[in-house]
Amino acid sequence: FCSACLQECLKPKKPVCGVCRSALAPGVRATELERQIESTETSCHGCRKNFLLSKIRAHVATCSKYQNYIMEGVKATTKDASLQPRNVPNRYTFPCPYCPEKNFDQEGLVEHCKLSHSTDTKSVVCPICASMPWGDPNYRSANFIEHIQRRHQFSYDTFVDYDVDEEDMMNQVLQRSIID
Repeated sequence: FCSACLQECLKPKKPVCGVCRSALAPGVRATELERQIESTETSCHGCRKNFLLSKIRAHVATCSKYQNYIMEGVKATTKDASLQPRNVPNRYTFPCPYCPEKNFDQEGLVEHCKLSHSTDTKSVVCPICASMPWGDPNYRSANFIEHIQRRHQFSYDTFVDYDVDEEDMMNQVLQRSIID
C-alpha cells in the first residue's frame, strides 16, 4: 500500500483493514500470529536455504539467486490479453473535488467533505458518480454536499456487479423475485 492509502485506512476515528475494510481494534497485538511467524520455517525459492518467516524478507532482499528466480518468472509470464489489466476506472478511492487531497474511500470522502467543505458552494463533479458506468464525468452537482450525503450512504459495489450488463442484471433480479 502507498502511505496515502494507509493513512486513509488508519484514520484515528475509524481504522480499517486495507484489504477487507473491516474495523481494526487499535492497540491489540496479534500475539499468536507473531508467535507463528517467529517459529515457522520456510525455504528461499532461490538458494533453497531454510529461514524463519520473520527473517525471510530480509534474506530475499539480498539473495542473488532469489532475484534470478524472480526475473525468470517475469520472463516466463506471457503477454496473454486475458492476463493484462483491464481498462476499468478506479471505483474504490476518490479525490476530493474541492481540494488536492486524494485516496479517500467513499465513506472517507463523505466525511472529509462534510468536515472541510460544508460551506463551499462551488459546483463540482462527483468523483464517485463519475467513476460509475452510468456516471457523467462532466455533470456538476449544484449542491455537492447534499448530493454526497444522500446518494453515497452505501457502497455501490455491495449491490452492483460491474461486469454484468443491464439486461442480465434485470433478468437476475426478476429470477430472484420469483424465488423470494
